[in-house]
Amino acid sequence: MAVLEIKTLGEPVLRQQTQPIKRVTKRISRLIRDMLETMYAAEGAGLAAPQVGIRKQIVVIDVGDGPIVLLNPEIISREGEDIDVEGCLSVPGKKAYVKRAANVEVEALNEKGKPFRIKGEGLLARALQHEIDHLNGILYVDLVDEAEIFSEGDE
Repeated sequence: MAVLEIKTLGEPVLRQQTQPIKRVTKRISRLIRDMLETMYAAEGAGLAAPQVGIRKQIVVIDVGDGPIVLLNPEIISREGEDIDVEGCLSVPGKKAYVKRAANVEVEALNEKGKPFRIKGEGLLARALQHEIDHLNGILYVDLVDEAEIFSEGDE
């Protein structure tokens, strides 16, 4: 396993569309393990493949209940509204209050390529939306006015 380089705002790969995973190969499995290691080393709650320079639809998340791996994730329902602080490993040292759905349901494949659904609320809902946005070239800073972005610690 390896800690990968996290791409930061301004890197073109963060704005590019990603490709779906057609099948889970040894290379994809290794990438998932490396992404988890990278996320934990950076003390993040989630990481999407574009953040490590890979244009694939892979997301890893851990909001405290253990790792979740999502391949080809798609949000199929959204409910409610929640505004809370978000940061991003690709936008180091900055945060903003971002409006997201309070509850989401996502369809995806797991690390073995089997379909599953996951419902998220609170931090998990926020992390799912944030990471899936990365797969579409969207960063949280795109969802707020530039003046609303603040330095970490200025909350």
